Amino acid sequence: MSFDIQGKLYEIFDEQQISDKFKKREFVLEIPDGSYTQYVKFQLTQDKCNLLDTYNNGDEVKVTFNLSGKPFTKNGQTMYFTNLQAWRLEPASHGSNGGAGAAAPQQDAPSFYSSDADNDLPF
Repeated sequence: MSFDIQGKLYEIFDEQQISDKFKKREFVLEIPDGSYTQYVKFQLTQDKCNLLDTYNNGDEVKVTFNLSGKPFTKNGQTMYFTNLQAWRLEPASHGSNGGAGAAAPQQDAPSFYSSDADNDLPF
């Protein structure tokens, strides 16, 4: 399941080598949401870590990402982890008005989710 969102790069973290076979890089996107601003952390992994190399804090970008979640049980207690796995970044284009059903619609006003599955959410 793929989503996209537009916002301003708020913070870019250094790449982390987690193990011999896994590396990640995180970044925070500042997203206006009515009278509140949301700060959402995304993760890039493996060969996607370098996607941030050409961007700086304050740049307006469009992020395409997958939403994933996994349970983790320790000492009989189950916790759930949610991850926003980014896989594409591109400069945000202003002034375009995305049409419904477009493959990658641009929106003037960012929202938390944008895909054909929007109406399937239970809230």
